[in-house]
Amino acid sequence: MNNSVKNTARLLGAGLRALLALTLATGVLYPLAVTGIAQGLFPGKANGSEITSDGRVVGSSLIGRQDYGPDYFQPRPANGLGENSLNTRYKLILSGATNLSADNEKLVAAVRAAKAEVVKENSTAGHRVNPADVPADAVTSSGSGLDPDISPQYAGLQVHRVAERNHLPVARVQRLVDRHTEGRTLGFMGEPRVNVLELNIALKGLLAKE
Repeated sequence: MNNSVKNTARLLGAGLRALLALTLATGVLYPLAVTGIAQGLFPGKANGSEITSDGRVVGSSLIGRQDYGPDYFQPRPANGLGENSLNTRYKLILSGATNLSADNEKLVAAVRAAKAEVVKENSTAGHRVNPADVPADAVTSSGSGLDPDISPQYAGLQVHRVAERNHLPVARVQRLVDRHTEGRTLGFMGEPRVNVLELNIALKGLLAKE
C-alpha cells in the first residue's frame, strides 16, 4: 500500500513538473519569442497594419470602410455585413457573405440595382459610364464584406466623378489612382488592386495643397 501511494505521489509530481514546464515553454517563452520576432521584423503588420493621417490612426489597410462621402472613391458593397443583435451594449459589426447562389433572384436583382446606381453616380456632364464597363467588384460584396481593396477598373470608373466633384483635372486624379495601384503579390498571386483608404487619404492630401 505504501509503495502504491509513493508511486502515485511520484507520478503526480512528475505530471505537475511537466505541466509547469510546458506552461512556461508554450504559454510564456514561445509567445514572447514570436511577439519579439514579429515586432522586430514586421512591426507594422504585427500592430494591425495601421494607417495614419494627420498624426492619428484612421484605419487598417486590411479592413474596408463604408463611411466615405460622395467626393471620394467608394469601396466594394458590404451586403454581407450583419448587425449585432445579441449583445446590444456594444455596436459590433459582424462580417460575412450573403451566401446567395449566383442564380438567386434576390442577388440578381441586387446586382442589377447596384449596377444602375454605379452608372448613375459615376456619370458626369462630360462622361457617361458604359454599363458594360462596370466590374464585378463594383456590384458584389466580398466574402467578409470588409474587403479594403477594389480593382483598378472600378477605381478608374470613379475618376471622372471624383475629379468633377473636387474640381480637379481628370488626368491628375487618374495619376493618383495609378500611383496607388498594387500589382499581383510576388508577381503572380491574386489580382492588381487599389487600397481605397490609402487612395482617399492621398486624395485628401492633394486637395489640401490646392
